[in-house]
Amino acid sequence: MSINRRALLRTGLTVGALGATAGLARPALAAPAVGEPQIYDTRNWGARPPNGTIQVLNQRPTFIVVHHTAGANSTDLSLEHAFAISRGIQNFHMDSRGWIDSGQQLTNSRGGFVTEGRHRSLEVLTARNRHVMGAHVANNNSTCIGIENEGLYMEVNVTTRLWASLVHLVAYIAQQYAIPTSRIMGHRDFNATLCPGDVLYRRLPELRTAVGRLLGAPVSDPDTWPLLRPGDTGAKVLAAQHLLRARGITEVPLDGVYGPAMFAAVQRFGVRDAIPYEPCYGCRHDDESGLLGASGWPLLVRPVQVDEPDDVGKAARILLDAAGRRAGTDTLIDTPTWRSLLR
Repeated sequence: MSINRRALLRTGLTVGALGATAGLARPALAAPAVGEPQIYDTRNWGARPPNGTIQVLNQRPTFIVVHHTAGANSTDLSLEHAFAISRGIQNFHMDSRGWIDSGQQLTNSRGGFVTEGRHRSLEVLTARNRHVMGAHVANNNSTCIGIENEGLYMEVNVTTRLWASLVHLVAYIAQQYAIPTSRIMGHRDFNATLCPGDVLYRRLPELRTAVGRLLGAPVSDPDTWPLLRPGDTGAKVLAAQHLLRARGITEVPLDGVYGPAMFAAVQRFGVRDAIPYEPCYGCRHDDESGLLGASGWPLLVRPVQVDEPDDVGKAARILLDAAGRRAGTDTLIDTPTWRSLLR
């Protein structure tokens, strides 16, 4: 998800990079159990047989991951179109990516129709105690169940029908696997990718709240790292530039602008420090190798005293000033504080 992201389907870091704790919880509301949504299985939409054995893990997934297909925002909301989208995804994943089957476990169309992605996903989800290993979140597929949402959501919103089905589906998965709302994530919370699009990503707190309301469960947001990309400007970019210099990437400018030079610097940092290139492989995409996200930040930041004169100390002071926060000269900026300052 190195071809244009918008092209797919016109026809058819690791957990350690995430915060182990969530933000302040919002109160739970009493609610009945969530019924099973209508999910059309692989036979319904005419799936090809997989090219290998579907791996089923003897454990539950611990994260629900929201994706977008980055394809066209079709106005065809029919069930037949949803089936065509499922076939298109499977063909792309098997023929272009070389995978044994669809990478994601489930697909949600703009018409609000949910289909099974990888074979056996529906069977295993219904049983509640195991997990079909997918191919949708690099280095975290053993812990993540993924939902591909049809469309490109960088600038436009999802359809009402897609949103309603997404809320119901995520609530059902969370209920089946006892997954807390703080572990409803976007793909970019694991890998440096634009997926699931800026608009849909910004709605994830709303999704967690809606799911918590349906389940009568506490609602909280995870601690995550920001995604910086070309066009961004300001304190976060300037701080990142100082952090890159502290790691020996001295060619990066100190101008607070995420331009071509910054993109190239992040690329060099990734290659030198052997950070795996983990774009959204589930769909066609633009070059994401120079984005700074969940896999890069933990390697850039380190504990630092606020008054340290080096580039790491400068980065911390830039973020403190931007946040309007005062700190004593002996204040230690640790990893949770970095993450807080970068929100």
